[in-house]
Amino acid sequence: MSQTVITLSDNEVQAAADALYAADAAHSQVEPLSARKSGLTLDDAYAIQSRWISRKIDEGDQLSGYKIGLTSRTMQRAMGIEEPDFGMMLQSSTLQTGAKISANDYPDPMIEVELAFVLKQRLSGEDLSIEDVMQATDYIVPALELISARSYRVHPETGIRRGVVDTIADNAAYGGIILGNQRTAPDATDWRWCGGILSKNGIVEDTGLAAAVLGHPAMGIIWIAKRLAPHGIALEPGQILLSGSFTAAIPVKAGDVIDADYGSLGKITCEFN
Repeated sequence: MSQTVITLSDNEVQAAADALYAADAAHSQVEPLSARKSGLTLDDAYAIQSRWISRKIDEGDQLSGYKIGLTSRTMQRAMGIEEPDFGMMLQSSTLQTGAKISANDYPDPMIEVELAFVLKQRLSGEDLSIEDVMQATDYIVPALELISARSYRVHPETGIRRGVVDTIADNAAYGGIILGNQRTAPDATDWRWCGGILSKNGIVEDTGLAAAVLGHPAMGIIWIAKRLAPHGIALEPGQILLSGSFTAAIPVKAGDVIDADYGSLGKITCEFN
């Protein structure tokens, strides 16, 4: 792992974190930091993310796990990076299939099809294997990630798109997780071939296979563990880990009904109002 490079002062990190915290509380959007300051690094972005999410935890929320994003090579090229990103998931943002969700609570909301790994054993280190992940996993459950944007994806006045540092600072665009109710043992199937059909209002919007996540969804979990290891952070029993999307993100709004069909592994439904 390369040396940490933070270009922002502590006051600048705090100000950016405060802006995102306030936007999250108000269900609103702010100008991306990159629109005002150039030369930002990924370490700057993660420092901002950590600051405002830690504030929510200090105020009583609980860390429930982590998500990985930007796992596809197509998305990485589009964002100009060569690796995924990650965000922290909170207990308050965990929903169940059948949820009725207020679209206004999530600025610029989108939905992605994923798998959630729930751990029974601690995972840590930079040299984990797929087998290590599967042995440490209690069960795997279908999951939808609810994407949100507390900083503008496209600025309404300038038309400038936010960059990857803005997305990471914005907790990797994480808004919430919607879990299915069918648990599957980690050794029950070849997870590369797990498929998902994502429909909105009865129309199929996208389909995909879990192999789109770095070749195997467990690779997403390995990447998170490797990224956290230099900071002395492990993945702990009971944590939920979103392994990465294997469909495109589709926009949602009030009135939309979402169905995700994982075949024999179960289904997820939710409705936005």
